[in-house]
Amino acid sequence: MSLAHLAQAHPRWIDHAIRLDRASPIGWLALQAAALAPTWAWMVARMRDGSDDPLGLLALGALALLVWTVRGELRAAPRLGWLALALVGTLAATMLRAGLGPVPALPPLAAGLIAVLALACGLLAFMPQRIAAGPVVGLAVLALPLLSSLQFYAGYPLRVVTAEASRWLLASGFQVAREGSSLWVDGRLVIVDAPCSGVQMVWLGYFTACAVALWARRTDRAFFACLPLVGLCVLVGNIARNSALIAFEGAGQPLAPWAHNALGLVVLALVCGGIASAMARSSARHSSLITAAGGRHVDTAR
Repeated sequence: MSLAHLAQAHPRWIDHAIRLDRASPIGWLALQAAALAPTWAWMVARMRDGSDDPLGLLALGALALLVWTVRGELRAAPRLGWLALALVGTLAATMLRAGLGPVPALPPLAAGLIAVLALACGLLAFMPQRIAAGPVVGLAVLALPLLSSLQFYAGYPLRVVTAEASRWLLASGFQVAREGSSLWVDGRLVIVDAPCSGVQMVWLGYFTACAVALWARRTDRAFFACLPLVGLCVLVGNIARNSALIAFEGAGQPLAPWAHNALGLVVLALVCGGIASAMARSSARHSSLITAAGGRHVDTAR
């Protein structure tokens, strides 16, 4: 049956197809968000019961701000590859969360990861071409309430690394020995506890990287090239902060709570500022290298 014959025989179908094709991108995204409602309900419950920090709201707010900023540039015709991934991901998150089909139900965090990745794919299907995919996917993952899980699985190894690095830095001025994640400093026991693991600094560092990359309109290549430096900045900052605190403890002059918190905030500001500066300059360095190699480059960030 030809399209013309179909239009004559079933004109209402054609009208519905036209309306569907002209539907607002915001409407499609809202429909996908509604389909993932169980994931949002679980995220809210996990943050409200105190089992995780609500930092994910910052990532969701950043994604919402991005959509609002480019609302006039959203594509009328979505990119089909991203749209297909969004559809498959949404169906998979729904089925795996409920345990439908042959695959058993996944833990809520794993199903939530699939859900936020599907949402990121849905956003990228309608975003203008200049929006890099990496930072959008990064913010979607950071929106999950995952800090407590990171602390459980990665907290202790990070504390051991921090304690060992601090032992090495303080060895010239103190008698230092490490036992697990604790240090003996001139005969005083100093415990590198969970807040000293740097998990929150890791989250804020990568959030800064994603947000600045979107603000500065970095390409995916520039964004991913800068990510190792993000991890290095966080690691160095956390080691420096803990080494300073341990030095005061070992000298028998522990900082007052307000000074302890102030030092942590200063180091966090320096780390996030360094990450923002590196991410903002990454595209400029990339352009310079292309120019030096004789290539032709159009800077889409301007």
